[in-house]
Amino acid sequence: MAEQEVTLLKGNEAIAHAAIRCGADAFFGYPITPQSEIIETLSLLKPWETTGMVVLQAESEVASINMVYGGAAAGKKVFTSSSSPGVALMQEGISYMAGAELPGVIVNVQRGGPGLGTIQPSQSDYFQATRGGGNGDYYVIVLAPASVQEMADFMDLAFNLAFKYRIPAMILSDGVIGQMMERVVLPPYKPRRTEEEIRKECPWATFGRTKDREPNIITSLELQPERMEERNIRLLQKYEKIKENEVRYETKQCEDADYLIVAFGSAARISEKAIELARKEGLKVGLLRPITLWPFPSKEVAAMAEGKKGVLSVEINAGQMVEDIRLAVNGKVPVEHFGRLGGIVPEPDEIVKALKEKF
Repeated sequence: MAEQEVTLLKGNEAIAHAAIRCGADAFFGYPITPQSEIIETLSLLKPWETTGMVVLQAESEVASINMVYGGAAAGKKVFTSSSSPGVALMQEGISYMAGAELPGVIVNVQRGGPGLGTIQPSQSDYFQATRGGGNGDYYVIVLAPASVQEMADFMDLAFNLAFKYRIPAMILSDGVIGQMMERVVLPPYKPRRTEEEIRKECPWATFGRTKDREPNIITSLELQPERMEERNIRLLQKYEKIKENEVRYETKQCEDADYLIVAFGSAARISEKAIELARKEGLKVGLLRPITLWPFPSKEVAAMAEGKKGVLSVEINAGQMVEDIRLAVNGKVPVEHFGRLGGIVPEPDEIVKALKEKF
């Protein structure tokens, strides 16, 4: 067995290392705090000299996502990264990619808003990520890492899911996970696919006009309403398939719990400590951490909440995921929200206090 490569990295740095190792063909991005280390690390590693991966700083976030569109249309493994207001600028391109059924990865290291907001951590892009963000009836797969290790692991997973379903996939992190340093086991190197392999794996991709065939046309435009409806129905069927097969979540100490905390990303890590404090005070609390924010683990939340005295949604925002929890629970159990705003990260004892006050 090959020896594992273990190193100490920031979450953003782990993204860059993992992207190179999982065979990414290109990165197109634009700097913005708190995710600039992604493009900085890629620039330092110079993968164009080793794996042939392209690293390009575009002139804007709008340009970045449209470059991703072009690379994805050719069947390439391409990704971009940004933070909240930058991802807002990408929403048109993400919608185009969803409509054209193109695979690609978007990394969002969230910061507080609305608007330019703050450079401090937040989780207030939940709606932007899970509700599509752009125009039309569409979704993207959303993965929420809670550690530097998962930042590395989710790069390959995001690409695999994106190509499996021909859909954009988003890694929805936050400034805490992006900036914190932890021990991480780097994935093994995967070779970049050859042109022959891409043509075989992605027969839908466009390779330009050749002698033996016309080029595939990649577009989200359809002028005939009946055909546009057919396209939307096909997308909806695909989304249902993803809901059936790709829900991911984690639970801790739920077996004997009277109360349930639901939290993702860095809020879930803080909630683990809050649960430890609560149990010392005699409060039996468990944690359900959604890993896929879309598809959301609605059935699993409903099942885990059954018989509980209350469910607390802990988010670093004004209350967004709590709406999905309430839809899942359907009024059978009291559901409340606790969060901090403006880039303030909650303390574990604040969560315990909120649990006592709200239930």
